[in-house]
Parts: sequence; C-alpha cells; structure tokens
Amino acid sequence: MNRVILSIVFFLSVIISGSSQNVDFEKLDSYFEKAAKDWGIPGISVGIVKDGKIVFSKGYGVLEVGKPKKPDGNTLYAIASNSKAFTSSMIAMLVQEGKLKWDDKVQKYLPWFELYDPNVSREITIKDLLCHNSGLGTFSGDVIWYKSDLNSEEIIKRIKYLPNQFNFRDGFGYSNVMYITAGEVIKIVTGKTWGQNLQERLLTPLNMDRTIFSLSKLTEKGNFATPHAFEKEKNIPIPYVDWEEIGALGGIISSVNDIGKWMIFNMNHGITVTDTLLTSPSVNMLWKIHNPFLVDQTKPNESKTHFRGYGLGWSLADFHGRLRVNHTGGYDGMISAVTMIPDEKLGVVVLSNGMNPPTTAITNYVLNAYLGLEEKDWSAQMLEQNKKRQSEDKRISDRVEKQVKGTHPSLPLEKYAGKYNSLIYGKIEVKLENGKLRLYFEHTPDLSATLEHWHYDVWKINWDKKQAWFSFGTLKFNMTNNLEITGMDFDVPNDDIFFEELKPVREK
Repeated sequence: MNRVILSIVFFLSVIISGSSQNVDFEKLDSYFEKAAKDWGIPGISVGIVKDGKIVFSKGYGVLEVGKPKKPDGNTLYAIASNSKAFTSSMIAMLVQEGKLKWDDKVQKYLPWFELYDPNVSREITIKDLLCHNSGLGTFSGDVIWYKSDLNSEEIIKRIKYLPNQFNFRDGFGYSNVMYITAGEVIKIVTGKTWGQNLQERLLTPLNMDRTIFSLSKLTEKGNFATPHAFEKEKNIPIPYVDWEEIGALGGIISSVNDIGKWMIFNMNHGITVTDTLLTSPSVNMLWKIHNPFLVDQTKPNESKTHFRGYGLGWSLADFHGRLRVNHTGGYDGMISAVTMIPDEKLGVVVLSNGMNPPTTAITNYVLNAYLGLEEKDWSAQMLEQNKKRQSEDKRISDRVEKQVKGTHPSLPLEKYAGKYNSLIYGKIEVKLENGKLRLYFEHTPDLSATLEHWHYDVWKINWDKKQAWFSFGTLKFNMTNNLEITGMDFDVPNDDIFFEELKPVREK
C-alpha cells in the first residue's frame, strides 16, 4: 500500500513539475497509454529528463501477458545496444588514465586479433572498434555469439573468417563483434571483467542501483519485465538470454529511472555531484561523428536534419537546429530507445518487453511537445508504416509458395547424418533419432531443432524453442555429382542473425 501511495505522490509531482515547462503531462500520459495499446505491446516504461531531473516516469501494460502485474519507472528491461555508450565511456576513462590511447592498435593489447585482411588487422585502432567502420557488414558475425557458450576470446578469434562488405574505414557496418573486442581490451588493460569495470566506474558513482549486467541478479532485484516474441499476431513470453559474456555490446539490464540518471550524467558532460568522470576531451571524442551517413541535401526532411553519423557508442544528428544524441537497442523480446537533446537538457528513454513497440513514436512525440514543434500523431503514422512493412515482407510466404510438394530426398536419412564444421562457428551435427533428423549446434543448445523434409534435399528447421528474431528456416544439403554430401547451406530469413554465414562443410 505504501508503494502505491508513493507512486501516486510521485506522479502528481511529475504533473506539477511538468506544468512549469508548458508541457501537458496528463496529455502525454494518455498518449503513451493509447500508443502502447494500439501497438499491442505487452508492456512499456517511459522516462523523461529535463534540466537535470527525472520529471516523468511511468509504466504501461503488463510485465508478462496473462498476468496482472504492471511495469513502472523502476521495472527492469534489457537495454541491449544502449549498453554500447557505457562501453565507449569506459574506454574514454582508460584513455584519461593513460592506460591506452584512442589510436592504439588493437593488436597491441590482443596480439592474436585478426580480421579479413592482415593489413587491416594491423591498422585497426581502439577508436575504430567503436564506430562501425571495420569493413564488416551490419550484424555480420552475430551468429557466432548469439546464445552461444563461447567466451569473448573464442568469439573474437573466429572473426577473421568473416568476409568484408566494404573497405576499411570506407562505410558503415553495425558491428557487435567489434564491441565484444572492445570489451576484451578493457579486460586485458584493467585485469577486471567488463562488468566489474561497469559497476565500479559508472553504476556505483551514478547511483544506478537498479542496473545489473548478470541474470543472476535479476530475481534479487525483482520488478522485472518478461521478454516476449511475436508470432502470428501474438506476444509469447520467452526466457531471458544470458548476455553477460558479451556484455560490452549489449549486456545491461536497467530501468527508465536509472537510465534517467545516465542521461543526466551525459548531458552534464560527464560530471557527477562529486566527481568528473569524463573530461571535456572525452565527451567531445564520444560525441564527434567518426562515421558519417549520407543525408539527402536536395530534399527537405521532417527533422530538418543536415548531418547524421555515428560517434563512439552514440548516433548523432542535428534535429531542428539542435544536436540529437541517441541510440536504440534490440534484445530477444525487448526493444529500447535512449534520446537526448543536450542543448535543452532534455532526455527521453523508452523501454519495452516486446518486439514491436512504439519507441520512436513516443520519443518523437515528447521531443515535439518540449521543443514547441507542430503536434503530430507519430504513433498512428508509424504504426501504419510498420504494418505496411510487415505486409510487404514476403520473404517467408514466397519460400512457402515455392515449395515443391511430392518430392523425396536423394538419399536414405542415415546418409545425411554426420558432423559438419563451420569456420566461423565450430561443429554442427545432424543425427538420426527415432526416424527423424535432428540438428545440434555445438556451442548453442538453444538452437537445436528437428528437420522436416521440405522438398528434394532441403529440410525445414523446426526449432525446439521459440525464437525472437526468426521463425521459419530451411537447410539444404550440398552434394557432388556422385551424391556425396559436402556441406550445408542455411536459409533463415530475418534481419539480425545470419545463418547463411555459417557455410558448414562435412567432416570426412
């Protein structure tokens, strides 16, 4: 009961504090609630920071579908890639301490580090790890670490087998594996894990006492949202996935109230009440565009944006004449967004426990309200766009339509069974069990599946466990002219985990 009373008092104080900013918080509150309902998201929490204070903090929906408990400002969600700014900030601290330099070569600290080209391997720097210019394609290599039991060093040593998509420092490829590498550098330089550094350098000084990086602390903290996959128009509860080992790319679990503290710290240029954790050169380095994006200067855009790019752990752009600093995050069953307008001391954080949340719509609505811009129903517009994109995504339906029914495998089932090796991953095994082919990944038990004949020598992958990022997939056995199996090709249409990179070859 006391918690309820405190929540009501806090919310009333929010409304009052908002009135001085000429912002109608009751209107915002109603808009957030409607947006969450319209998008069909299980739960969502919204936090707003203004002038060094958290002025709004509230949750909508439920912690888990089918259960009554609701989220609030202290509810924990995985923030995924919003963790990257914490990693880059810790690197900045090590630079301040003289323990490394931005332009130090990665091989100075990880002599065994290799990429697709020996020259690139020698030249890539600490700074390069953090701005997605390595030459690797977006999300390339995520299939190595996703749900795997490999440690960071084992993951990094496999990166050399990934092909480049563009030349070194000549494009943008969002690279989680480069942030895993940055986390390993932090470990080597300090002798402590990424998580230990995070706790000591940022979480404790900022009093982020509701923020964790280990699932072992989740039950202890309590009040946490359940992740949800989305399939056939339904939100399906799924378990948390352990990202502690690869935390540098996205391992933080936090609340909007704690992320509010993080935004205040950043907009105060790295200074806390008692200490300067980030110096001016560090802040300027983090918020400098190191990897620019093309902006069409010949056409107007709604945000009046003239420049966009990636800094170190942050996306950067101009927004109606002001700097906009932001990032998003995607975790199995959870999506997040953190946005700051430093000139206005304004920050918005949206955390959700579903795969299709109105994070950008809510953020834009808040920014428009505070900056006195024309009111616009971002939620309605973006929901329509989202539905249109989904309806136009024919990747799975096209494959289903092209299935050739009535065909048979070229060989007896036992011939397909065997061990296959992927250079970037390791062993993948096909076994014949109880008259069915089973698929096993050496380092990723959660990707086990049963193979169902699709057509010819192609098999449909029926995953044992519900997956957040993908559902339908097939596997094709490759053969010589003499019907000797040489390897496998995967086809799992999705935007995040690229199974086609595996290219497993059959062991002899």
